[in-house]
Amino acid sequence: MEAEPVIAAEPTVEASKQEVEKAVPEEPVESAPKKSDEFAYLDAAGFSSERFKIEIKNLPKYYGINEMKKMLNVKLSLATNKIKIMRPGCPFLFVCFRDDAERQAAIKAIDGYTWKGKKLQALEAKPSPDPLVKRRNESTKPDGVVSVKKRRTLEESVTALAYLSYEDQLKQKQSEMHNVLKGFGDEVWKSCPTMRSYIEEMRKLNDGLPCKLEDIRGSPQVDGYRNKCEFSIGKDGQGEVRVGFRVGSYSNGFLEVESPDQLKHISEKMKSTVKLFEEFVQKSEYEVYSPETYKGYFRQLTVRTSNATGQVMVVIGIHPQELGEEKLSELRSSLVSWFTSEKAKEIGISSIYFQTIEKFKSGQNAHPTTHLWGETHIIEEIHGLKFRVSPQAFFQINTSSAEILYQTAIDLAGTTKQTSILDICCGTGTIGLCFAKHCKQVLGVEIVAEAIADATHNAKENGIENCKFYTGNADDLITSLVRNANVQKDEDLVAIVDPPRAGLHIRSITQLRNARGLNRLIYVSCSPQSAVKNWADLMRPRSKVMRGGPFMPKRAIPVDLFPHTPHAELIVLFEREP
Repeated sequence: MEAEPVIAAEPTVEASKQEVEKAVPEEPVESAPKKSDEFAYLDAAGFSSERFKIEIKNLPKYYGINEMKKMLNVKLSLATNKIKIMRPGCPFLFVCFRDDAERQAAIKAIDGYTWKGKKLQALEAKPSPDPLVKRRNESTKPDGVVSVKKRRTLEESVTALAYLSYEDQLKQKQSEMHNVLKGFGDEVWKSCPTMRSYIEEMRKLNDGLPCKLEDIRGSPQVDGYRNKCEFSIGKDGQGEVRVGFRVGSYSNGFLEVESPDQLKHISEKMKSTVKLFEEFVQKSEYEVYSPETYKGYFRQLTVRTSNATGQVMVVIGIHPQELGEEKLSELRSSLVSWFTSEKAKEIGISSIYFQTIEKFKSGQNAHPTTHLWGETHIIEEIHGLKFRVSPQAFFQINTSSAEILYQTAIDLAGTTKQTSILDICCGTGTIGLCFAKHCKQVLGVEIVAEAIADATHNAKENGIENCKFYTGNADDLITSLVRNANVQKDEDLVAIVDPPRAGLHIRSITQLRNARGLNRLIYVSCSPQSAVKNWADLMRPRSKVMRGGPFMPKRAIPVDLFPHTPHAELIVLFEREP
């Protein structure tokens, strides 16, 4: 599932979180700012694990973050505070600890330790400089002149393809999907020598690709399609309070927040909600939160809307700092009063939530929300079915295009009334419930308990009785789902895989490979480039670990859920070789 390309409030803006290009130099403007200490945050921000960082070198080519955590925290009994992987396949990474004693213990345990056939090296590492201060200092010349760079506009950063006609956007995305599939074929060629003859044969049939690539399917709604956005709260270049987006991430040296008024993919209803809240923050006695100083309160505004009902849900995120419960209660009350005003009624605000955003505690994977007023959910419709959506549950951000995405998956699956569906990373059950009338049963798994509660409710609300949803990690439950499906000889089993952006863990891939009766798999990816490793693993020859036969790609169909951005979903049909 997606993790769709999100518009993030902190630390990035839109889609895939990697769209900000290097700035283009402009004529220098004279100014004489003083250079700042790039490491001042180590003293100003209180505790920072950057003080106690190590570098681990000579890592194996393939490993996952969960494998790394297990090796460090379980096998070696260390207490890591933060793990920083630079990129997939990078031969080194950084790990931070709570104090120097833990750091030294880690170096002693890791240095010389053999993991996945590699003898690891561990050594102390310097703390990272503050990226914002570093960027400022780099632009300051020795003579005191500051070279002011012409940055990309917010529109260019967030909606990079908006300058093109929609027809040309689709052509560009089709070309990109062709390149991704070509790279997939190259990866299999390099990593699986026994598959080379198959890849060569498919390339001859499919314009150089390992499977047939069909034409991209466009979005029925091109403008104002996003049903969820996470807006940053900060100040613009003139020091005025703004609710909107940063042109780039803080890690790339960007701090100012700009208004989303000119962004084509955001609806007028959502823009009006942003303006309403911006006015509240401007009048408030509380400052906006600064990622540079770690001071301030207002951090994020999440807005969810429904095409079907017109409902608007707002989630106001703050850093509580040292505010007591009395002050927080007053703030919550004032937010309810503001968002139930006549202006708010005109917009259609139906639900208000309050969220505290601090550093994650151990075992925490989401910032807690508190319902303040109105409906607890919004209702959306896909394929004639009603779906309840919670504040933090995943739901495709382009509802009209999601209908095309799901219908495409249904068509590719070729289901009958003798087909059982495994819905891996099922979210609120949208794909599985859309499949329900086309198959015998649906068994879904999702790690977010709130989403499973929504999925179960959605099944009941729509009178669907052949769907069951389970809370847990897909890495651990796929084999159990296959067992529960209890597929007979005259029946078949199809897996629908819609994972987060990073793809499935190798344990999940292994369980899918070893699942008896599973001969067809639909892989839905919002980040096809990131999925290539998963696809290659599905194709690998049998081994002691992957006892089941390989899955071969047969058809690939792009679906555009993200007009005006470079991104699109790609659905790939895999079939098991006899």
